[in-house]
Amino acid sequence: MSTPQQPAAQPANSGKRKRMMTLLVIVILIAAIAYGLYYFLVARFHEDTDDAYVNGNVVQITPQVTGTVVAVNADDTQTVKSGDPLVVLDPADARVALEQAEANLAQTVRQVRGLFANDNQYQAQVTLRQSDLSRAQDDLKRRMTIAQTGAVSQEEISHARDAVASAQASLEAAKQQLASNRALTANTSIADHPNVQAAAAKVRDAYLANARNTLPAPVTGYVAKRSVQVGQRVSPGNPLMAIVPLNGVWVDANFKEVQLKHMRIGQPVELTADVYGSSVVYHGKVVGFSAGTGSAFSLLPAQNATGNWIKVVQRLPVRIALDAQELEKHPLRIGLSMQADVSIKDENGSMLGEAKNTVYQTNVFDKYGDEADAEIARIITENAGQNAQSVQGASTQKPADHAKPAAAKLM
Repeated sequence: MSTPQQPAAQPANSGKRKRMMTLLVIVILIAAIAYGLYYFLVARFHEDTDDAYVNGNVVQITPQVTGTVVAVNADDTQTVKSGDPLVVLDPADARVALEQAEANLAQTVRQVRGLFANDNQYQAQVTLRQSDLSRAQDDLKRRMTIAQTGAVSQEEISHARDAVASAQASLEAAKQQLASNRALTANTSIADHPNVQAAAAKVRDAYLANARNTLPAPVTGYVAKRSVQVGQRVSPGNPLMAIVPLNGVWVDANFKEVQLKHMRIGQPVELTADVYGSSVVYHGKVVGFSAGTGSAFSLLPAQNATGNWIKVVQRLPVRIALDAQELEKHPLRIGLSMQADVSIKDENGSMLGEAKNTVYQTNVFDKYGDEADAEIARIITENAGQNAQSVQGASTQKPADHAKPAAAKLM
C-alpha cells in the first residue's frame, strides 16, 4: 500500500524547494538593489572611523621665578577660574628687593629735581656776573675819561682793566655751568629723565618679580597632573600642574589614506562618544588636516627603503571642531573614544588652504605691568615736589608732547 504514494511526494517536495530558492533569489536581489541604492544615494557620501579621540589644550603652570612654595590652592579634578591664585611662593626676598628699588627711585627723583632747581640758580649766577661785568666796564670807562686830567693813576686804570677781565671770566664760567646743567635737563621732564627712567625700570623689574610669586590660572578649566607640594623649592620652567579647559576640546579622527580623497575643510561631521552611547550625537565640522601621518612624526619613523618593506595603510589625523552648546550639555574629557562620520557630499572646500589660524591668549598677567606703572607714578609724584602736576601730565603724554615746553622753560 505504501509503494503507490512515493511518486506523488517527490513532485511536492521539488516544487516547495523551487519556491524557496526563488524566494531566496528575490530576497538577495532586493537586498542587492537596496544596498546599491543606499550606496549610490547615501553611503558613498560618507566616510566613518572609530579611530577618533578627544583632544584639547593642556595648559602647563610653571613658575617664572625661583622660590619656596608656601601655599597650593588647587588640586586634581577641581575647577579653577581664570585669574585664581593656584600656587604661592615665599615673597620675602622679592619684597626686600622691591623696597630697595622703590627707595632708589625716590632718591633719583629728588636728585633730578635738584638738577632742575640748579637751572634757576645758574641762570641767576649768569645775571649776577653780567651785572658785575657791566659795572666793571663802566668803572673802566669813567677812569679812562678822566685819565688825561691826571686825576686817576695808571695803576687804577690797570686795576679797572683787570676787574673787567675778571668779570668777563666769571661770566663765562657761570654760562658754562648753566650749559652743563642744562645738558642734563634739556628736552625732558622729571618723569622722563633718563636717570628716573632707569630707576623706574628697576622698580618695574622688582615689582614683577614680587608679583610672580603668585601663580594665577591663565584659563578657566579643570586641574590635572598636580605635582607641586608645599615646601618644595621650584625654579623657572618646573611643571607644577596643568589646567584643561574642557569648553574648547576637539576631536582628532584618524582616517585611512584611501578615505581622504573627497574629504574637505568645512564638511559636516556627526560624532558619538562611547561614554554617552549612540543616544547623544555631536555635530561638528572638519577644520583641518595634519601635515603628516602619525608614523612620519613618530620618535622612530619607519624606514621603508631598507628592503624589508611591507605596505601598511597609513592614517592621517583630521581635526574636527565640536559645537560649544552640545559640549556644554554633554562635556567630554581628553582621550575619550569617539566615532566620527563625515559627510563628503559637498567638495567645494580645500584640504589645506582654508584652514584658519587659531589664537590662544590670556590677559591675567597684564595687570602686573599696569600695577607696576601705577606704583612708579605714585613714587615720582610724591617726590617731585612742586613739579608733581607736571609729572602727572608727563606720565600720560608722549615725550614729543612735553619736550618743547620743557626746553622753553629752561630758556
